[in-house]
Amino acid sequence: MATGSRASGIREQDRRDAIAGWLFMTPALLVLGTFLVVPIIFAAYYSLTDWNGISPPAQANYIGFDNYVAILASGGVRQSDFFKALKNTTYFALGVVPLQTALALLLAVIVNQRGLRFKDFFRTAYYFPSITSSIAISMIFLFLYQRGGLINQVLEAITFGAWEPLAWLDTPDGLIHILLEKVGITLRGGPEFLRAKMLGLTVWDWISGPSVALTAIMMMNIWTTIGTMMIIFLAALQDVPNFVYEAAQIDGANARQIFANITLPLLRPTMFFVITLGLIGSYQVFDQVYVMTEGGPAKTTLTMAYIVYRNGFRNSDMGVGLATAILLFVLIFVLTLLQRRITSAEG
Repeated sequence: MATGSRASGIREQDRRDAIAGWLFMTPALLVLGTFLVVPIIFAAYYSLTDWNGISPPAQANYIGFDNYVAILASGGVRQSDFFKALKNTTYFALGVVPLQTALALLLAVIVNQRGLRFKDFFRTAYYFPSITSSIAISMIFLFLYQRGGLINQVLEAITFGAWEPLAWLDTPDGLIHILLEKVGITLRGGPEFLRAKMLGLTVWDWISGPSVALTAIMMMNIWTTIGTMMIIFLAALQDVPNFVYEAAQIDGANARQIFANITLPLLRPTMFFVITLGLIGSYQVFDQVYVMTEGGPAKTTLTMAYIVYRNGFRNSDMGVGLATAILLFVLIFVLTLLQRRITSAEG
């Protein structure tokens, strides 16, 4: 009897704990459901309609997957713009995320040094751009990137006049195309074997690399985001027990060996988190493009998030805009899962 009563009491306590847990989670679940789950369901449904974003949603007509066909397989402007945006955003992510992560880790290691003076000042200085309005920073860089702006003046000074002032945000040439011109490949549209169409663009367009204008936005984005990633890495570094480093030093390990064999492996979960944040942020880049280029020049800074805005709010074609947003969501989700699998395999 005593054993049965004890088991019954344990079950009752477990039930009370479960109820208490759900009660504590209910406010968070309500917020997530209201502002995350419901909008996703709404977007998924109305991406299958011809809603213009102006009339009441109830007046929209169900058209099935026509919006997705128009984006992915129509052969028209919508398809070419979508894949141009996909190409630009992918180049943006490939350029920003690795540099962003490496520089943030380097800064975190530097400001974590025990003997560093003015440590708090450096941490604040590196983090400050991350909490400054991105619109304000974009407006400042608009002036810095002008042909007569400070960036061109500094480059001209350090090259003793050899640098030719560049209109950074008005130059649509791709970096890879510029490099190919250095070796004599300057044909309009590229060599014949690279003019085949692939996903709405020619192979030559796909391998253009980021344009000069997009590269300028990438450099600004790296500068404004490494502070946040640095703080995350710094918190992880300070969580590593000192006795681990002391034991390695006693065993004769130098600084490079300690960093490669102790610090980096212990930072693997944080590295995954930082890269995931960087990847999501890169594929959702919008405000800098909106302020600085509006997708130009020659659509070389079109991004996935920007064409969601353009289709939905400028062209009054909210159905296409929502379909683009759903495709962006799926793309980010798949990339995150793929990155998680790669990170787990390496671990």
